[in-house]
Amino acid sequence: MTGVRIAGVGLTHFGKHPERTGRDLFAEASDGAFADAEVPREDVEALHYGNFMGELAEHQGHQGPLMAEAAGVLAPATRYESACASSGVAIRQAVKDVRNGEADVLLVGGAERMNNLGTAKTTEALAIAADDLYEVRAGMTFPGAYALMAQAYFEGYGGSREDLAHIAVKNHENAVPNEHAQFRKGIEVEQALDAPMIAEPLGLFDACPITDGAAALVLVSDEYAEENDLSAPVSVTGTGQGGDRMALQGREYLARTPAAEEAAEEAYAEAGIDASDVDVAEVHDCFTIAEVLALEALDFYAPGEAIGAARRGETTRDGDRPVNLSGGLKAKGHPVGATGASQMVEMTRILRGDHPNSDAVPDANVGVAHNAGGTVASATVHVLEVGQ
Repeated sequence: MTGVRIAGVGLTHFGKHPERTGRDLFAEASDGAFADAEVPREDVEALHYGNFMGELAEHQGHQGPLMAEAAGVLAPATRYESACASSGVAIRQAVKDVRNGEADVLLVGGAERMNNLGTAKTTEALAIAADDLYEVRAGMTFPGAYALMAQAYFEGYGGSREDLAHIAVKNHENAVPNEHAQFRKGIEVEQALDAPMIAEPLGLFDACPITDGAAALVLVSDEYAEENDLSAPVSVTGTGQGGDRMALQGREYLARTPAAEEAAEEAYAEAGIDASDVDVAEVHDCFTIAEVLALEALDFYAPGEAIGAARRGETTRDGDRPVNLSGGLKAKGHPVGATGASQMVEMTRILRGDHPNSDAVPDANVGVAHNAGGTVASATVHVLEVGQ
């Protein structure tokens, strides 16, 4: 079984681009990935593409071949939809295809256009990632759902809004030097605590923004990289995927995310590592409480212990294991179909040493990317390593 290397990565700026189409955004990200990889487009054997709400935002289905055309690729193309984990799932399948000898060169990524809908319609569109019959029709939105998860966590383990505010402050600080980030401005703990409440205990600065953007990666087999003398030092050594019940009321836990736990366990086993080997992580912090749940699902902390990690300085850029050096979804932005791929792009650059925050982890060799769908009814985890 061959290894899988990341030959090149590309990103658009994450932010408000209501005038740009999804295909325009993905074309830009793909151009960047091909330029970085120095791999001819005609060598690409397939596209694996993640997108969540294209039918609602752009009245456009069948996006696989459309995005292949935008990327200048004439190859079979498949769209993957798994809510906010759409491109994480696409990457997982691409990794498996290279490993199994199905392909030597693949383009993988995702895109989402959201701001053209406006806030109310975007919120309505995002809600279809929840259970329509038992959640959406009762008025559930994702701020409300994650607020319930935060309340359950506080009741079960303790913690406070100030602990969550430290997560927001950390991730905004990390986004400041990131040229791709939507919010490149620091905030203070008091500012986060004084912001308008959106769903108790979550305030405005506990939530990620509405974002347009795209991300792309060129994956190649070890053999292709060696035969073509490619500089591709980062490999994907582990991939995992987990699932859970869709609606919150059907779950055994509200303050844990078993889907991510399963994905992490599988990814770690494939890579032959455990949580203590991970130097740096990008996790799915659509809300600040989601970062806490992710850190515990990844086995960095026991249940109930991650809530104070940012406040204690353990996950900051100067901490023992920095988390979300990109700024995370919280400050970098969350174009849902592109997020899983963008985490992999950011982690690749961090490990290669050409990310603006690479200096925080100059000796990092092992990184993890954690991508979640909905209220973590689906999740993927990928392990990236240097020199494997």
